[in-house]
Amino acid sequence: MLSPLLIALLAMLFVGALGFALVPSALGNGRAAKRRKAFQGDVRVNRLETDATRVRDQRRKEVQRALKTQTDALNSKKRITLKQLLFQAGMTIKPAAFIRNSVIFGIVLLVVLVVMQVPVYLAPIFAVAGAYLLPRMYVNSKRKKYQSKFLDELPNAVEAIVRGVKTGLPLNDSIRVVAKDAKEPVKSEFGRVLDQQAFGMSMTEAVGVLLDRVPLAEVNFFVVVITVQQQAGGNLSEALSNLAKVLRNRKKMKQKIKAMSSEAKASAGIIGSLPFVVGTLVSLTSPTYLAPLFMTSLGNIMLGIGVAMLSAGVFVMSKMVKFEY
Repeated sequence: MLSPLLIALLAMLFVGALGFALVPSALGNGRAAKRRKAFQGDVRVNRLETDATRVRDQRRKEVQRALKTQTDALNSKKRITLKQLLFQAGMTIKPAAFIRNSVIFGIVLLVVLVVMQVPVYLAPIFAVAGAYLLPRMYVNSKRKKYQSKFLDELPNAVEAIVRGVKTGLPLNDSIRVVAKDAKEPVKSEFGRVLDQQAFGMSMTEAVGVLLDRVPLAEVNFFVVVITVQQQAGGNLSEALSNLAKVLRNRKKMKQKIKAMSSEAKASAGIIGSLPFVVGTLVSLTSPTYLAPLFMTSLGNIMLGIGVAMLSAGVFVMSKMVKFEY
């Protein structure tokens, strides 16, 4: 049996422990309140971080969707018309005038071939092929030069827009600064964007015209950034700043690839031009040595086979020295 003194002592300990457990919570424990506030603060911070992550993911999905749409549109326009080709080359000539000049060139080429005593059944074929291919090759060359000059100046234009936006200028005024101070052809192209806006187009539609003029991946990036910012909002200066860095890196990569492939291109050019150089030198030293190739039926057949094989070799070499970046 427990003594009354021990029972009283245990009862006092039980009451003390119960009071120690209940009385501070009833009176209000400062540490518990701080812990509760900290927990609520953590919940609020976590909710804000979750919302920011959700917004960031949503904007990233919008950018990816817009970029995929623009890329699909570019891929679907691989075969362009003559009017689009002249437009993208920066030429003001009309398609009808271009076709007329091509026909005149073909007639002149036919006369030259007849004077050079090329067989009658081969001269029209060469004239038609030259009238169709050579003018288009010239336009394609101008188109590539136009796009190359545009890409060289585009990073500077994007950085100028970033500086304008950071100083508080609206996007239209920043583009107007580029259209005034940038180099050609960026100057005229951004001026065309402002003209489209003056005719009532929105900024999204106006920069779409820029993509029609210069259908390149870098311009596609710029159009997507502007389009998403106009539709969903966001920090335009930060997005364009990142875009400028991407354009700079792509330009460096392009120059690096060009330097690495220059030796292969030189070798391909020498090998491709070697038959013409040798034929010219042989004709100068022995004028009658290659005459059977042009004067006899068997020689014409051999000459045609040689031209076909040379064309196939040039095509293969051009594919070998062409790198995607």
